[in-house]
Amino acid sequence: MKATFFTENRHNLAASLKGGLTVLSAYQRQQRSNDSAHSFVQESNFWYLTGIEEPDWMVIIDGSIDKSWLVAPDVEEVHATFDGSLSPETAKRISGVNSVITADESIVLLRKLAKTHGMVNTVGKPTHADHFNFSLNPSIAHNWQMLERHFAKVNDIQRELNALRAIKRPEEISVIRQAIDYTIEGFERIKKTLNTYKHEYEIEADFNHTIRRNGSAGYAYDPIIAAGSNACTLHYMKNSDKLISRQLVLMDVGASYGGYAADITRTYAKGEPTKRQREIHTAVETAHHRIINLIEPMKSVQEYQKDVDTIMSEALESIGLAHDEAGIRRYMPHAISHGLGIDVHDSLGAPKYFVEGMVLTVEPGIYVPEEKIGVRIEDDILVTSKGNENLSARLSTGL
Repeated sequence: MKATFFTENRHNLAASLKGGLTVLSAYQRQQRSNDSAHSFVQESNFWYLTGIEEPDWMVIIDGSIDKSWLVAPDVEEVHATFDGSLSPETAKRISGVNSVITADESIVLLRKLAKTHGMVNTVGKPTHADHFNFSLNPSIAHNWQMLERHFAKVNDIQRELNALRAIKRPEEISVIRQAIDYTIEGFERIKKTLNTYKHEYEIEADFNHTIRRNGSAGYAYDPIIAAGSNACTLHYMKNSDKLISRQLVLMDVGASYGGYAADITRTYAKGEPTKRQREIHTAVETAHHRIINLIEPMKSVQEYQKDVDTIMSEALESIGLAHDEAGIRRYMPHAISHGLGIDVHDSLGAPKYFVEGMVLTVEPGIYVPEEKIGVRIEDDILVTSKGNENLSARLSTGL
């Protein structure tokens, strides 16, 4: 993305907040084992406003005077030698922010700004964080606590940022298309050679090879390569089991490119599928296309979910499974759609209606643990002025 993209994002945020002061923190590095860290992934809102992909930076945006400052972390020489560091000049070029200051200078600046701004805006922990089964990156809480020491009120602006990020600009759609194209190339390669693989991890390795050799940043999320009953564990990520003939293999994979994610799922058969496998796959595939056709501007999200439940009930009935509300939740225990963008699970801003420029997934699935069969089909959909565009449509949904 060009620096103008991030500059415009800051201007749009300031406009939505009617000026005001905003301070956001980058993520910290997180421990992987002993003295090594995980590969760094930036906090999405911070990247959206700055383009900076390094840890421990901060941005201060004074919307009332249309001025921003980047705050560079203090990096010890030994860490700069081993891990590298971002120069102020490069940070300016990436972000379009003209002023880069030190951490000490930022404290002086915040004290000064607190005299004219009683409230400061930032982001708090994710909305549904209480349901997560992992620890949050501590930088968000640390930033909030630091701001509380300087300002009378700290205001969470996730809602405003989610609303801005939900409507994708042309340059965002362009890089999402590219991430999708890289992912599709991987699927096409795997489908042609599926019968030659003996383990799930071989498929994962070939996906990674295809995605990376084209210049993407790699996987947008840990891939799911789930054979047989493993597909009934929705976030199965071991990808280590042996493949056997006449088994379905569910593959949920997305490349990352230009800061944006793809998210595609297909379920293929290794060898000749059984009659029952075909029945379940056909039910999901038919539902999938019907659900995509529901998406259009001003379609009520509530009505969409109601229509989806009707379609999934009919799909379950067609294959002899319980199709009441309890049956739907049993055999498809996940949401039908989520936003897609910088995060693979991007917020759509809790909208009442679909709006042109939104990108979301459609991913119906039927999971029957007692039969050791799990099928999911997922495509990435752009809401257009006249309806929708399936951005991953060129990848066949067939078994």
